[in-house]
Amino acid sequence: MASTKHALFPEEQVSLAAFAGALAHPARIAIIGLLQERKEVCCGDIVKELPLAQATVSQHLKALDKAGLLHLRECGPKVCYSLNCEAIRSFCHSFQCTLGTDQADHSAELEPASDCANRRS
Repeated sequence: MASTKHALFPEEQVSLAAFAGALAHPARIAIIGLLQERKEVCCGDIVKELPLAQATVSQHLKALDKAGLLHLRECGPKVCYSLNCEAIRSFCHSFQCTLGTDQADHSAELEPASDCANRRS
């Protein structure tokens, strides 16, 4: 039934809600922080850093990937994850526009000081 309710709203609002929903868990925020810090990480390495089971971490990675926040790269039998910085910037910009807080020159606000701002994948 929820999918029919989504049809009542503009696609951009549905997309923003899905993106925000993917961030709506502290474990996912922790995963994003870890990816921001290390640039690329495999699931097993995330499991070592967080107090969560491997299956739980995999579910959180799946939710982040479904929302478009991640890039995946096969590393032999493993999958390595990195942030999709363009998608994150786009979400931030769209959300600012929705709130009416977008400024003419917002590039400095949206680019974090870390390497993520410099990657264009």
